[in-house]
Amino acid sequence: MSDLNPVFHELKSILAPYAKTLDAKKDDESELYLDTKHIQANKKPLFFGAVQLKKSFVSFHLMPVYLKPDLLDAISPELKARMQGKSCFNFKEVDKPLFEQLAALTQTGLASYKAQGFV
Repeated sequence: MSDLNPVFHELKSILAPYAKTLDAKKDDESELYLDTKHIQANKKPLFFGAVQLKKSFVSFHLMPVYLKPDLLDAISPELKARMQGKSCFNFKEVDKPLFEQLAALTQTGLASYKAQGFV
């Protein structure tokens, strides 16, 4: 099994700057989980994103693309191929070009949440 820690730390570095604006529910060596401070009708905070170290891959969740799928229109087919479901990207190795796209998508996602009044 390959060491996924470098992948986790690279992806975590994309999401970590948003912890200042959002609400970090978990931040440790295997997960960074961020909610907004916006409380939904179900009385729970709106999820923003997470990075999770799994057994054989690292997942990067980005909820703004679930709420606004058109945010995915600008991503490359290579990044789209990493998607699992509607808002999760899985990686087994560091891929700088894809991580740069993911960083830009995360920034766009936060802007989308702000425009919708969630942040």
